[in-house]
Amino acid sequence: MNSELIWVLCMLVGAIYLFITNKVRMDVVALGIVILFVLSGTLTLPEALAGFSDPNVILIAALFVVGEGLVRTGIAYQVGDALVKVAGSSETRLLVLLMVAVATLGAVMSSTGVVAIFIPVVLSVANRMGIPAGRLMMPLGFAGLISGMMTLVATPPNMVVNSELMRHGIQGFGFFGFTPMGVLILGLGVLYMLLMRNHLVREGEEGKGKQAGRSTMRDLIRDYRLAGRARRLAIRPDSPLIGQTLDELQLRARYGANVIGLERWRKFRRVMVTVSGVTEFQAKDVLLIDMSDPEVDIREFCSEARLEPMILRGEYFSDQAREVGMAEVALIPESRLLGKSIREVAFRTHYGLSVVGIRRGGEALTGKLVDEPLQMGDSLLVVGNWSLIRQLQVKIRDFLLLGLPAEVDEMAPARSQAIHALICLGVMIALMVTDPVPNVIAALIACLLMGKFRCIDMESAYKSIHWPTLLLIVGMLPFALALQKTGGVDLIVGGLISAVGDMGPRVMLASLFVLCAAIGLFISNTATAVLMAPIALGTAQQMGVSPYPFAMTIAIAASAAFMTPVSSPVNTLVLGPGNYKFVDFIRIGVPFTLLVMVVSVIAIPWFFPF
Repeated sequence: MNSELIWVLCMLVGAIYLFITNKVRMDVVALGIVILFVLSGTLTLPEALAGFSDPNVILIAALFVVGEGLVRTGIAYQVGDALVKVAGSSETRLLVLLMVAVATLGAVMSSTGVVAIFIPVVLSVANRMGIPAGRLMMPLGFAGLISGMMTLVATPPNMVVNSELMRHGIQGFGFFGFTPMGVLILGLGVLYMLLMRNHLVREGEEGKGKQAGRSTMRDLIRDYRLAGRARRLAIRPDSPLIGQTLDELQLRARYGANVIGLERWRKFRRVMVTVSGVTEFQAKDVLLIDMSDPEVDIREFCSEARLEPMILRGEYFSDQAREVGMAEVALIPESRLLGKSIREVAFRTHYGLSVVGIRRGGEALTGKLVDEPLQMGDSLLVVGNWSLIRQLQVKIRDFLLLGLPAEVDEMAPARSQAIHALICLGVMIALMVTDPVPNVIAALIACLLMGKFRCIDMESAYKSIHWPTLLLIVGMLPFALALQKTGGVDLIVGGLISAVGDMGPRVMLASLFVLCAAIGLFISNTATAVLMAPIALGTAQQMGVSPYPFAMTIAIAASAAFMTPVSSPVNTLVLGPGNYKFVDFIRIGVPFTLLVMVVSVIAIPWFFPF
């Protein structure tokens, strides 16, 4: 073992230690590795920075953007709604559909994002069905991990392994090359969870899996006594409101009618329009109105303004939660709003939102609120566009945003562009399957189309990219090259061959799976794939067999992070809502990981012969 190899191994051990202890951010560790390799002379500058030019880094970034487009257009949430509707009151049907839906969505977008989307859906359904959330949360998390085994672009480790194949001059996997194994393991996971669901919740903890500390819009409606105040009124063609602005009409001052939203026909569909003082009303507009004055006769108001009552589902626009947001704010001691009324403050003009409720001393005020002077300790309930509500987080000079209701997780600001997002996704998949252009170009085309059709804006696109993941790949890729240059890969491969090489390729696959899964307990699955892919391909070369089953084994093992709640962000997400403990993942995850290993060792050679 030469001195350079000893230095590389010491750096590797140091990096793993920092990953485990989490004392330093993983992306910072990765960049430090790049610097140390150059300063030590182990790698040249172009070699150390080669990760920045790796097409897979750009591909992964583009896929984050595509996934965000699916979220912003509401497609992911619509899948969740359909799932709840089809499942009905059957827990078995819900579990099966939940795992299939999550695995399918996760095949084309971030598994972490998919699981985050479904957590509030699962909590709501669990509460409605009267079952502990823990019976569904771990199946949700496992399905998120299995989704990484469904397609080539489902998770970064798949693309890392594929890139290593091509770097060795071997043709990579196709877009659906992972799908047969993914479907097989998904079926195994569904059966396993159906059998183990009674063990997912410890005795005496029934009903403890509900989400705590997060208000919903229904909670706010109750606390501010808004029930019965909402109206949905259409403007008739002969209405005197047509052609006039909200400021000109003074509907709130005259009738106590606060217009908080407006539905308008555009391109053969009804869309939600943000209302301001200069909004001009048109025929057939549908007004979402808060009638704060109980003394106003709604029938007389509709007759005078030529408005037609429309059906309103849900309590106080709760069914329009994806378009109409709601949040609670509290006045701070230095606020400029103290002593002034909502009318004097011109709240809608300055913030684009309507104040529909005031609580003072823990009690909701009633009657006309527009002229009520605001006092220290008052909390205000504001209603309007979700993006404007989020902007209140930086308006700390006047008040403090107390929190956003759980419905904010379902916000889909580009919902009207859902069909275009599906077209963009279809174009990307078609290009990847037919292979007329490289995968990274197909993903970039999809990103540009998402922007063209306003499924996503530039700010959201940049924010959607998980930069630590990209920097981790950039920093870990030089490790694989350094191990190869210093003879580390040959040393590890030689050790594996000496230990189990005589027992046949299937035993070698099992050994690589165990080694990969064990390393994955301590460092990210992406970093694990970067380290293990060249070892697997080197082993296949030494044994004189096909590299494909070895590459596939590493990809599957890297995604099989079922054993601890910290081995994957997906597991960490469901830990709290499911009311799990660390030992629960070991108790359920270790047997399932062993099952996945056995199935992989048996099935992978069927799909990819030695």
